[in-house]
Amino acid sequence: MHHPYDVLTPDSLAMLQVISETGSFAAAARQLGLVPSALTYRVRQIEDALDVLLFDRTARQARPTEAGAELLREGARLLREIDAVANRVRRVATGWEPQLTIAVDGVVSPHTMLELVEAFYAMAPPTHLKLRDGILTGTLEALTSGHADLAIGVSVEGSNVAGLQQSLLGEMLFIYVVAPHHPLASVPEPLTDATLLQHRAVAVADSAQRGGATMGLLGGQDVLTVDTMQAKVQAQLRGLGGGFLPEPMVRPYLEAGHLVARRVARPERNMRMHYAWGGPGFTAAGRALQWWLNQLQSPATRRALLENHHHF
Repeated sequence: MHHPYDVLTPDSLAMLQVISETGSFAAAARQLGLVPSALTYRVRQIEDALDVLLFDRTARQARPTEAGAELLREGARLLREIDAVANRVRRVATGWEPQLTIAVDGVVSPHTMLELVEAFYAMAPPTHLKLRDGILTGTLEALTSGHADLAIGVSVEGSNVAGLQQSLLGEMLFIYVVAPHHPLASVPEPLTDATLLQHRAVAVADSAQRGGATMGLLGGQDVLTVDTMQAKVQAQLRGLGGGFLPEPMVRPYLEAGHLVARRVARPERNMRMHYAWGGPGFTAAGRALQWWLNQLQSPATRRALLENHHHF
């Protein structure tokens, strides 16, 4: 007895589709250039392997049984997938990567990222796209550890990594903000470290698997740690603590009076943000990575990635 693997081939699935479309074994045999007996034999091999009846032979037309109709549906899907795989393989052979992973820092505008994703998909590339969240040193670590092909929003220096390439994304101002009902909202400025130490800080956990960094925290300070920049904003809106946040991200909350900016005694935090690619073992950018690098050469795109946090 044949195994299903032996008989459920693309050719046999296509043959069953022809029988269903023509409505008879004889017509299907003529279309396929087979003698009717050979066609019938091949169908019976499939039926024997599956232990089912695929076509009702009592009527003049070859009508699929319930099991036959299911095989026809699944067979059509499998044939479409085979065609899609073949097309993807052909296109990958032209220089497209099978998958491109982009590590995106929490300070980067998700709206602009999705606009770029939409433009990327508009080309119908064969490359699977994967976006992964990053925070602080974890954004660069995803790239240098081989878990990403491109990192956007890198705030740490990576010049000691062999083969790593970096370009400036732009500068981002971080300001200290609290909810208007928070005690620090009414304390005279500038806020000293001694004053800040008496109140809880809200911090975002570094996404790095090893080590990690903290920014704007004082030793001994009570800290509420969250996983995303969005969660940090929400915690500070509720008055659960204070902390530094990107000015573009909190601008509408400041304008609406939901957050209050407070001047601190420390130096202003204006951070240079980069995007990075390459690293150990990197040879040359494939067509998908090159497309993203080309987009990042646009000053308007780089500015939108840092500024466009509230586009609707």
